[in-house]
Amino acid sequence: MPGRFTTRTLNISTGSAETVTDLTHACEQFLQEAAGGRDGLLNVFVPHATAGIAVIETGAGSDDDLLAALHTLLPADDRWQHRHGSPGHGRDHVLPAFVPPHATLPVISGRLELGTWQSVCLVDTNKDNPNRQVRLSFLG
Repeated sequence: MPGRFTTRTLNISTGSAETVTDLTHACEQFLQEAAGGRDGLLNVFVPHATAGIAVIETGAGSDDDLLAALHTLLPADDRWQHRHGSPGHGRDHVLPAFVPPHATLPVISGRLELGTWQSVCLVDTNKDNPNRQVRLSFLG
């Protein structure tokens, strides 16, 4: 049987603070419907110039550590050429070079194959845009 492609868009509200939002449960729910027990690939994509997708441990401080590291690498100050929105917003446009806007993950027997502590997360440092879309696509 040839592979099938299924896609869905999630609407995520990230609020007015920098966030790491765990999408793992939403990915698993999507795969329950889309994968039908098949092997394949899940692609997670955020179509925004100021957000990214990370596979990282959450709940044990790693998500806060990621935001702290991004503050060190990409300070929210006036050094950025890209200047509009909140002060330091130019750094948000550099974020996808460090946290890419996509991840492609293996699906085995319809289940997302992550390591024990891994989660799929939306990383959003842009306080000016609290409404995000994330596209989930399964090919299998």
